[in-house]
Amino acid sequence: MKRTVIVGDVHGMLAPVRTLLDALQLVAGDVLVFAGDLVDKGPDSPGVLDLLAELSREAVFELVFVDGNHDDRHRRYQSNLSARLSVAREQASDAPELPALDAAVSDAGRAFLNAAVPFYRVKGQDVLVVHGGIPGDMEAFPESVEAAEALTGKARERFRKVLRTRYIDRETGGFVALGKEAPGDPFWAQLYDGRFGHVVFGHNPFLDGPKEFPHATGIDTGAVHGGGLTALVILEEGRRHFVRIPTETHVPKR
Repeated sequence: MKRTVIVGDVHGMLAPVRTLLDALQLVAGDVLVFAGDLVDKGPDSPGVLDLLAELSREAVFELVFVDGNHDDRHRRYQSNLSARLSVAREQASDAPELPALDAAVSDAGRAFLNAAVPFYRVKGQDVLVVHGGIPGDMEAFPESVEAAEALTGKARERFRKVLRTRYIDRETGGFVALGKEAPGDPFWAQLYDGRFGHVVFGHNPFLDGPKEFPHATGIDTGAVHGGGLTALVILEEGRRHFVRIPTETHVPKR
């Protein structure tokens, strides 16, 4: 029976990823989807990228990497190193993990990081995987990854907020940047009406376990905070269950 397995934020936690893969015993026909933020915070971001790059080349199952805001930030840093060096230097001074990973990542790991897709739709299911969430004022969603990647200018900027959405404006439904939320601004999934399908997302850690909303499921259980690394397993007929691997804390809880 074919399965789609969607994994929450890894954040450099290589050992739990290996343990999770051993527990899942993926086979031909399965699809393994990572919901973004493979890197930063944890102990071995280069190792995570190398492992998944190897799997993408050799595994009998399909592997999909949905872009996360931390992954995106590293790619922008890499781009700025060649195109806007002064900007890259500013980024590095604010976030030393950027040059650290850039120096340590292999060519294969870098290529895998650059192969991220902005979202994934589970075949045969009304399920959409994004890293962050859906702003309440988003009226349309790209029909394909190619359509999303063809967006430019303000349209691209608006769409890319799906990598970072947590809270939305209580009146307009618009995206609210982290730390800028006002009292009464809701978490996006509390009000999301399912217009683009049931959304499976990471980005916001739920340390007590996966979080179920009427039209969304949060699977970031805070692996780097000791909350475990979680996968949502969806079977062909729609039945689903979670697999959660214990982890140790590597950064202060937030």
